[in-house]
Amino acid sequence: MKLEIKHVKKAYKDKMAVNDFSMELNAGECVGLIGPNGAGKSTLLKMITDMIKPDEGEVLLNGKKIAQMKREIGYLPQYPNFYHWMTARETLAFMGQLSGLQKEEVIHSISEILAKVGLREVGDSKVGTFSGGMKQRLGIAQALLHKPALIVMDEPVSALDPIGRREVVNLIRDIKQDTTIILSTHILSDAEEICERFVMIRNGIKIEDTTVGELFARNNKNKLSIHCTAKDLKWIDTAKKLPYVREIEVTGHRIDIEVENIQTDKNRVLENALVHEVDIVKFEIHTDTLEEIFLQLVVK
Repeated sequence: MKLEIKHVKKAYKDKMAVNDFSMELNAGECVGLIGPNGAGKSTLLKMITDMIKPDEGEVLLNGKKIAQMKREIGYLPQYPNFYHWMTARETLAFMGQLSGLQKEEVIHSISEILAKVGLREVGDSKVGTFSGGMKQRLGIAQALLHKPALIVMDEPVSALDPIGRREVVNLIRDIKQDTTIILSTHILSDAEEICERFVMIRNGIKIEDTTVGELFARNNKNKLSIHCTAKDLKWIDTAKKLPYVREIEVTGHRIDIEVENIQTDKNRVLENALVHEVDIVKFEIHTDTLEEIFLQLVVK
């Protein structure tokens, strides 16, 4: 399975939602599409699923136009919409037939799919009684029902409470072992947990396409973090004068110090602090979080 997005553009009136966007997705990958609200994530996913057509460019799956390959795609919208008076089994049977599956094939698959998403015990319960997390898991079930090669998820956890988010994140981690996934999200901790590759988008333009490891390696600096007591913050003036210290940033009682060489300078900074009798509560090599990197790259 190979997804190719080639120079797609989409505009709404005077706003360019997606601008000359290209990327490839290979079988077995789980890619997080990350960007602020209004960046063009949902528009891009709708073009991938052929819900809307690009103004320019094309989307191919296994070398064929996406319109010819829709049977190979499962889609989970941000807010799955079900008939509340139907049971989970009835919902999947209905969705399966809409997807063009034979009735016998759907009935055979439903129990397996419900078990996969953790809803087998409530398969005969009405959807109107489900929590947000259960509805989202049912949405994933309908996306998996026809055994697609690619699953597209639009903000799968953003509308859920912490319990629902955890349920869905764990489920996505399980199904990505067997399925290729592209999902959009602005909940960065979940993206970091689920995805091995990130594609960052801002104002409809791709600004990053990299693995998690490469992203952290490229954006982390030679920084130390020292947590101390309030009375010892006066040591900052001394630390600023050290020749190997490039920059100091203070947040509360935490002092972030950028040095020239983390391997050699961390010991010198610690030694200087101890000489000045700084009461160190915590001393560590500072690693930027995904959120911090996101703010540096995307929010400008």
